[in-house]
Amino acid sequence: MNIDLLLLIGSVLLFASLLAGKTSYRFGVPILLIFLAVGMIAGSDGVGIHFDSPQTAQIIGTIALNIIIFDGGMGTKFSDIKPIIRQGIMLSTLGVLLTAAFTGLFIYFLTSNVYCSIGFSLLQSLLLGSVMSSTDSASVFNILRSRNVSLKENLKPMLEFESGSNDPMAYMLTISLMSVILNPQESVALMVVMFILQFVIGAALGYLLGKLFVWIINEINLENDSLYSVLLLASMFFIFSITNTLMGNGYLAVYIGGLVIGNKKFIHKRSINKFFDGLTWLFQIIIFLILGLLVNPSELLPVAGIGLIVGLFLIFIGRPLAVWLSMLPFRKMSKRGKHYIAWVGLRGAVPIIFATYPWVAEIPQAKTMFNIVFFVTIVSLIIQGMSVSSVAKWLHLSRNKPKVRTLSEFDIELSEDIKSATSEITLTEESLIHGNRIMDIPLPDKTLVVLVKRDGHYFIPKGNTELRSGDILLLISDNKQGLEESYKQLHLNK
Repeated sequence: MNIDLLLLIGSVLLFASLLAGKTSYRFGVPILLIFLAVGMIAGSDGVGIHFDSPQTAQIIGTIALNIIIFDGGMGTKFSDIKPIIRQGIMLSTLGVLLTAAFTGLFIYFLTSNVYCSIGFSLLQSLLLGSVMSSTDSASVFNILRSRNVSLKENLKPMLEFESGSNDPMAYMLTISLMSVILNPQESVALMVVMFILQFVIGAALGYLLGKLFVWIINEINLENDSLYSVLLLASMFFIFSITNTLMGNGYLAVYIGGLVIGNKKFIHKRSINKFFDGLTWLFQIIIFLILGLLVNPSELLPVAGIGLIVGLFLIFIGRPLAVWLSMLPFRKMSKRGKHYIAWVGLRGAVPIIFATYPWVAEIPQAKTMFNIVFFVTIVSLIIQGMSVSSVAKWLHLSRNKPKVRTLSEFDIELSEDIKSATSEITLTEESLIHGNRIMDIPLPDKTLVVLVKRDGHYFIPKGNTELRSGDILLLISDNKQGLEESYKQLHLNK
């Protein structure tokens, strides 16, 4: 395949994914499931694009995971996770360990007594359970945001923190069990020591390097402002690679590095955040397309039975049991909150990427493991992903939040240090019933009209500026309450 054809196919798949994803919000379908479906349709059993390289998928997956985890860390505020930090750590460590153990033991029972033709050993079963032990929050919060729902009891930051920090635990479990399978004589005690050492080195390097790169960004004084995003991207890959070289957990270091950097002040922070948001979305699409291409739907049929049973066990027994046991020390958390955390245990790209590791290492029956993980992910995205919003309402844990009037006509953003709120509104005839001059409109104190767009032209208004129906105004106020009062005075629906 020449480069022209490769780029043509890639661009068509991206277009198809974006168009298909646009319709997914209407039906509450996780957008990542749409990306998977597009990849599968384009694959060998569909359109006919042939892709069967787990090594390539693993390389692309590693790059994608770095970007996704780093961006997740940068987007997490210390102030949000501080009240739930202990619960989040328990879920991302003990919760993952228990999920892997319960699921692995169930798979061993199932393949020893029901699906004997597969016949996984105990270590193979535990490996498969470890691969599927981490959660994915991307599709969950896409749906919650599209339905304009927020969560009570600090559940949103807890779920975000868990999903961002539990991948390193699942990765270490996967790699450790692979090592034992490939080297049966390896000391278990040594494996436990290395396990702990990876955590310590990863956390320490993530924190120290995160602080170092914040200092570098603020002091380096690059002539081209666009290069600061490139600098931070290079910093992220450096954190991952140097940590792995020093026998630490690179994914943990990347998450903590992103957490440290995202909570510090540095120049061009807003533009850098936008750069990483776009890059994260691009690589989420790419990795799900690649994983969709890697699997053949015809190969999923032989594992559909065991995949469905394992998926249902993970959703209704394995994950809930792990969550409840992990949350035992936190008696103040409501039962409804624990039920919801257990339900939002979505499988996503991470388990499928981790499933390529045994495949590349040529562990016996690794391709069967990969297909089972893929099928379980689909089951999880369909059952859990399509119901996260309705389950939140059913458990009385959701609350509607006011619709945010985002800026689309005015490409203006304030620094995070400025606490003022901005909004844009379009005037109607009813908005001008008090008069058509700015001074006639009863806006709240400390709320100003700073720009007007009319017929494609922008101008700064004065108090006696005459306004018209259809004018678009840029408002700035001390807080969101001031903006909401402005909507009422201008007779605009929220």
